Amino acid sequence: MTTPEPHPIEPTATGPACELCGGPAVVHWQRRLTDDEYDAYLAIHQAKRDEQLLLGDPQGAAPTPEPLPLPADCTRAVHGCVNHAIGINAAAHVHAKTCTAPQVDDLPGCDCSPEPLPKPAPEPEPAQLPASWAAPA
Repeated sequence: MTTPEPHPIEPTATGPACELCGGPAVVHWQRRLTDDEYDAYLAIHQAKRDEQLLLGDPQGAAPTPEPLPLPADCTRAVHGCVNHAIGINAAAHVHAKTCTAPQVDDLPGCDCSPEPLPKPAPEPEPAQLPASWAAPA
């Protein structure tokens, strides 16, 4: 009796794919939502609000919904593979909703003016230690 040949297992891609070629992504950056993406995102939030109202206690106070997100609150990840990645300095910024990255003609940059990086928070003042904690002279 012969043993059957083992069937080779093909590796499957997991995780996000490159926005341009569909290959495995190795980097990502953020961009603002397009108008259509933002409308779909608002529709999801509105559906949650409607469900809260529907499921709320009719004899109690109506639930107070959270404010709807503004376009400035919303981003999405854009993924790129090894060959279709923008530079690390550009990836640190949030890009415009019209950004076409990763387009081969613009790499390693993009065609938009990314938002400036947020200013770092100031360092807190060090706490004042009691005199008994001072180093001996």
